[in-house]
Amino acid sequence: MNILVGCEYSGTVRDAFRRKGHNAISCDLLPTEVPGPHYECNVLELIRCSWDLVILHPPCTHLAVSGARWWKDKLHQQVDALVMFRILLEQTNSPKVCIENPIGKVSSAIKQPSQIIQPWMFGHGETKATCLWLKGLPNLRPTNIVPGREARIHRQPPSEDRWKIRSLTYQGVADAMADQWG
Repeated sequence: MNILVGCEYSGTVRDAFRRKGHNAISCDLLPTEVPGPHYECNVLELIRCSWDLVILHPPCTHLAVSGARWWKDKLHQQVDALVMFRILLEQTNSPKVCIENPIGKVSSAIKQPSQIIQPWMFGHGETKATCLWLKGLPNLRPTNIVPGREARIHRQPPSEDRWKIRSLTYQGVADAMADQWG
């Protein structure tokens, strides 16, 4: 399958599909952190191309409920982020689409998610509710439910790369996507 993983600089999801033999390519405004096929561009340049599967991780900075206390101060950025999300939802040219984002403004402003997953459902003892908006794909089935559920990611101390750490896809979730959707 030809797979586009948009708004992903880490290569985690891309490489999970590549290990299964798929032609998966990542795309982000940032360079990839792990060598592999990667377009350094705006995902809007690629979503209308012919892909068998598109998985998108649009920025959540202005949409996640974890930042709700600042929403009143960034209404313009939030509107822009919602417009981008709607464009990705409606204009991605693929029969199979997954858009991932944390619980936040999208659910009330655009559409409820198809599914909400947690890292502890896929082998990671952490909590981080993640919404999936799915088109042409089944819900992800848990692969390894584990105890020890902590909100470590949510409680990351301030740092220059906090946003990057908080945005990473857990390997267990990436592997489940590749196993179940590939």
